Amino acid sequence: MPKVTVDGIEIEVPAGATVLQACELAGKEIPRFCYHERLSIAGNCRMCLVEVKPGPPKPQASCALPAAEGQEIRTDSEMVKKAREGVMEFLLINHPLDCPICDQGGECDLQDQSIAYGRGASRFHENKRAVTEKYMGPIVKTVMTRCIQCTRCVRFAEEVAGVPEIGAIHRGENMQITTYLEHAAKSELSGNVVDLCPVGALTSKPYAFEARPWELKKTLAIDVMDAVGTNIRVDSRGRAVLRVLPRINDDVNEEWASDKTRHAVDGLIRKRLDKPYVRKDGKLVPATWDEAFAAIAQVAKGAAGSVAAIAGDQLDCETMFAARELVTALGGTMLEGRQGGLDYDVSSLSAVNFNSTIAGIENADAILLVGTNLRWEAPLINTRIRKAIKKGAKVWTLGPDVDLTYKVTSLGNDAALLANLPKDLVEAFRASHRPALIMGGGALAVPGLHGAALAAVEPLGLVRDDWNGFNVVHMAAARMGGLMLGYATPGGAKAIAKAAPKLLFLMGADDVPFDLFGQSFKVYVGHHGDKGAHAADVILPGAAYTEKAGTYVNTEGRVQRGEKAVFAPGDAREDWTILRALSDVLGHPLPFDSFDALRAAMYAAVPALAEEGLAGYDWSVPSLPAAPSGEIALPMKDFYLTNAICRASPTMQRCSAELLHGADFAEAAE
Repeated sequence: MPKVTVDGIEIEVPAGATVLQACELAGKEIPRFCYHERLSIAGNCRMCLVEVKPGPPKPQASCALPAAEGQEIRTDSEMVKKAREGVMEFLLINHPLDCPICDQGGECDLQDQSIAYGRGASRFHENKRAVTEKYMGPIVKTVMTRCIQCTRCVRFAEEVAGVPEIGAIHRGENMQITTYLEHAAKSELSGNVVDLCPVGALTSKPYAFEARPWELKKTLAIDVMDAVGTNIRVDSRGRAVLRVLPRINDDVNEEWASDKTRHAVDGLIRKRLDKPYVRKDGKLVPATWDEAFAAIAQVAKGAAGSVAAIAGDQLDCETMFAARELVTALGGTMLEGRQGGLDYDVSSLSAVNFNSTIAGIENADAILLVGTNLRWEAPLINTRIRKAIKKGAKVWTLGPDVDLTYKVTSLGNDAALLANLPKDLVEAFRASHRPALIMGGGALAVPGLHGAALAAVEPLGLVRDDWNGFNVVHMAAARMGGLMLGYATPGGAKAIAKAAPKLLFLMGADDVPFDLFGQSFKVYVGHHGDKGAHAADVILPGAAYTEKAGTYVNTEGRVQRGEKAVFAPGDAREDWTILRALSDVLGHPLPFDSFDALRAAMYAAVPALAEEGLAGYDWSVPSLPAAPSGEIALPMKDFYLTNAICRASPTMQRCSAELLHGADFAEAAE
C-alpha cells in the first residue's frame, strides 16, 4: 500500500487508488463534476485539479491520476486555487442564469461549487451559446443549454443501465448530449440520470416546478414496487408526497432506483379510497365505519370459522400479522399471500430465498437464469449481474428470450431441460468458483420446475462451504414477509377458492381471480379503487406505504423498516387500526392497542422479524417432484402497470403507452 502526503498529512492508501481518493481518505474535499464513484473515469471537467510532486509543475486532474509511493499532494496551494477558479469560469461561460427557475436550485453541484471555488466574477463578455431542446421521454426533462458535458448520463446509460442510448454529437463548443435520434430513453432506470446530473440539464419531468428542497419533509422509507427493498427517501409537503429518491445502501440498491420506484408516487393521490363503502342492491354506496363493520359482523356470525385472508403485494408485515391474528381469532386458518395463483413449496424458506444476497451475486462467475426477466422483475439485481459479467461471469438462460442488456446463452424454453442440462454447462458450473441459479416467477409457476432446480443444486455445485448459489427472485415486496408469517396455504389461492370461505379479507389484494370467489363475502382493506375494490362487498379504506410505518422483508430475506411520511386521505386509516377496531365489533378484540404493542406481539410470534438485516434461513432442501414439462411463461406483461398505485399514476400510464406500446405524444411548445 503506497504512502502519500496530502497537505502535510501522511496516509497509506489502497493499491490502485487515485489521487482524488487519497485526498478524500485524508479528509480533504475535492470538487468534481464528471467523476462519480460508480462510473468509469472520464477526466473531462478538470474541476478536481491538485498539485502533485514529483511531477510537472502544473495542476493535474486528481480523478485520473493514480496514487503512487512518495507523492506530495497539495489541495490548497495558490496554484490549485487559481486553477479551480479558472475552470469554474470556463464552465460558466455558456451557462444560463436559470437558477431562479431551475428545478435543481438548492441541490445543485454547480451552484455549491461556484460559491466555494469560483472567482465571483467573469472576464468573458461574449454571447452565450444555446442548445436546441432534446426529448428524453416522460421521465426526464431536458434543458440542455445548462449542460456542462460531464458525460455522467452517457456513462450511466452504457455501464449501469446497459442501454447505451445517450451520447454526444458534434465537437468543441458545439458538442451536445442527446438520446439516439432524440427518442425517449427506454431504460427502466433512466430516472437515475437526474440524480447524477450535477447541473439542471436533466431534471425530473413529473416533479417540474413542484417545490424547492428546503420546503420538503424528508422521511426514510422502503420501496414496495418490487421485492428488492430499495431504500428510499420520501419527500413530502403537507399531506402530499412530491417525490421519491433513493438512499445509499450498498447491500441492496447501491444508490439507484427504478423509474417505477421514483415516479409511481403521483398515483398516491388518484383513485384513492377515502371512505367506507357497502354493497347494496348490487352497487357500492358510501357508508359510515359503523355501518361497514355491522355488515361484516352480520356475515361473521354465521361464518363458523369459514374465514380467509389474502394479502396483496405491497403489505407491511405488521398489517399481515394483525390480519392473521383476526382470522385466527375468528376460527379461520386459510392465509395466502401469493395472490396471482402461485403454489410452490414453502416448507423451507431457504429454498425460496435469494441466498447469494443481492450484493453477493455480482461475485458469481457462472449464472443460470430460469424463467425470469430480471430487467423487469428486479432491475437492480440485473445491474448486479452486469457487474458480474464485467468481472468475467458467463450467463445462460432457460425461458422466453428477452433483452437483459447483456450477452446470454439461451438454452431454449422447454422446462424439461432443467432436469437434463447440457454437459458443457454442467462442466462450466462445476469448474466455477461461485456458480448461481436464479429462478423467477415464471419458473415457480411450472409444476415440477422448483423441484428440478433444487435437484440441480448438487450436480451444479451451487452450495458450498462459503457460498450458496441457489436463488429465487420474488416480485412482491410483501412476499418473503408473508411467507414468514404463514401466508401460504397448500394449493394457493385456488385451494382457498375451492373451500369457498364465507368471509374473505382482501388485504390490498387486487390481482386475485375474483370470479372464483363468487360465494364469499369479500371485505377489501386497501387504498386504491382498483380491481379488489370493484369486486368487494365492503370496502374499508386503508393507508398506502407512504402513510404508515412498517416492516418489509426483501427477496434475500433482509428485514427493513420504513417510516410514515404523510397521513392517509379522508376517512382512511392505517390498516392495523382498522383490524383492531373491527375485532372489537366482531367480539374478538386483538391483544394490542398501539403500534408498538403490535410490533412486540409480532416479534414474539416471529423473532426473525425483530432484528433488521438478513434473517439468515438455514439451508435445507425439501423433497419435491422434479419432472417439469412444457414452456415457461413470464408473469410480468407490463413493467409500468404492476400494481394499483402504478395503474393510478399518469406518469406510469404514459411510460407504458409510449415506451412499451409505441404511442406518440405531441409535445407542447414552451
